[in-house]
Amino acid sequence: MIRIGILGDIGSGKSYVAKKFGHPVFDADFEVSKLYKKDKKVFKKLKKILPNYFSSFPIKKYEISDAILSNKKNLKRIIQIVHLEVRKKLISFLKKNKNKKFIILDIPLLLENKINNKKDILIFIKSKKSEVTKRLKKRKNFNKELIKKFRNIQLSLDYKKKKSQYVIKNDFTQKTISKYVKNILNRIEK
Repeated sequence: MIRIGILGDIGSGKSYVAKKFGHPVFDADFEVSKLYKKDKKVFKKLKKILPNYFSSFPIKKYEISDAILSNKKNLKRIIQIVHLEVRKKLISFLKKNKNKKFIILDIPLLLENKINNKKDILIFIKSKKSEVTKRLKKRKNFNKELIKKFRNIQLSLDYKKKKSQYVIKNDFTQKTISKYVKNILNRIEK
């Protein structure tokens, strides 16, 4: 099994590109949102450490946002609980797909949380800052301060780009992304 990790800025199109590979994708953001909606154990742990922010199950996005915005330490507390569960989901995903030729890891903190392996193929998604900002502003729960806090816990984009074997210049068109993905898969398979 060849593991491909997708790296890039928040809003750079990582999830979109990941899906274009046509192989099983582990989408960490999707798994986190599922945990908030369906995992009572996560709710109880969050309520225990941050009782002023979490009142009832399922966890609402604004509760997470309020907790993070009120105290920068809260983000690390939340991550400690949530990432433990996401790792379990990843292990299950890897077992389920162990016979697949490729799997795609769409995990925002892949390098930061040392989830990657040395053999992983890393692809950096490069997007124009203006385009990323425009896309982020279209999101339903857009919050500039929240995005800033998330960026502060991430490694620099330059570092992620240097660690990557491939760079995809995302112009947010299907034709361009499909071409990049096809070329990368062809090069990996050689």
